[in-house]
Amino acid sequence: MIRTATVDDLDALADLENRCFETDRLSRRSFRRMVTQAHADLLVHDGGERLDGYALVLYHKGTHLARLYSIAVDPAARGRGLGRILLDAAEAIALERGCITMRLEIRSDNLTAANLYTAAGYRQFGTYLDYYEDHADALRMEKSLVRHLKPDIAKVPYYRQTTEFTCGPAAVMMAMAALDPAVSFDRRLEFRLWREATTIFMTSGHGGCGPFGMALAAHHRGFGVKLWVNDRDALFVDSVRSEEKKEVIRLVHEDFAEEIEQAGIEVEYRPVTLEELKAEFEAGGIPVVMISSWRIYGERFPHWVVVTGFDERFVYVHDPYVDEEKGKAQLDSMSMPIRHEEFTGMARYGRSAQRAAMIIRPRKT
Repeated sequence: MIRTATVDDLDALADLENRCFETDRLSRRSFRRMVTQAHADLLVHDGGERLDGYALVLYHKGTHLARLYSIAVDPAARGRGLGRILLDAAEAIALERGCITMRLEIRSDNLTAANLYTAAGYRQFGTYLDYYEDHADALRMEKSLVRHLKPDIAKVPYYRQTTEFTCGPAAVMMAMAALDPAVSFDRRLEFRLWREATTIFMTSGHGGCGPFGMALAAHHRGFGVKLWVNDRDALFVDSVRSEEKKEVIRLVHEDFAEEIEQAGIEVEYRPVTLEELKAEFEAGGIPVVMISSWRIYGERFPHWVVVTGFDERFVYVHDPYVDEEKGKAQLDSMSMPIRHEEFTGMARYGRSAQRAAMIIRPRKT
């Protein structure tokens, strides 16, 4: 019988984990968090005398992406198709929650698991090197849970931001690399872009990057750029208390604006529509959009993502931030599916609903 795990199952789950795995084991404490706190579903197969299998599915808030974090079958119960039963149950509950894609990682040497997932319709789309405790590699696999859905996802390489304040440079790097394979990912480029684009001060700590500075950074590297902003004034200035810092932000913004005009970069002072973003993407551009992180992370800060594709219902985005504190992996931040209406709602920041988006276009010839 498949059912949802409860706190009464914690000891049995810990015992099952120890019987199934020699490394990378989930602890009893981790199972408790998954049952009581995490944005997750933990399903167990109750054989009556003891639990003989489980499937753990994690969800990414604000998106329609599920991740099969772990699946286990008691060695004594193997060979009866229990793994496929648990997998089907995990997919069904993810679909009930509105998810349209399931992703997972498996050891590269686990042929039994690879055969199970391949037979169930999963496809490999990448590899994590040195992923497990014993340094084994992991294969990254995914499956569309909605058969008629055929997303047209661009081949945008993924780059994870390495600091809390470089989401903008990371997004621009991904967009540039999608248009020119010669663009290489490294921290030097990440920080070089940040230095060129930062507005010096934000609410606290290191400065953040606004659309004008990032547009200029891409322009200086020969890429075409178009901007949409709904405010001619500097973004985020109202979130800074110090009048001295506000003045610095304004001066930097004015300097950026003058250089934008001199460079002939097209700027439209209004919100961009989803239809315009899609049209630009289909014409070969890569959208980089500012969102509020509230709907995804429950925290109020502006954040930059890069759009990787569209279909009839969803926008797909690479999020350069990976929330490891909540059990997320890089896999969860890649081509995240977000419903059109949800994306439109999150593509604004603050009480004044500040909006900003840019299109990075191929290098000019």
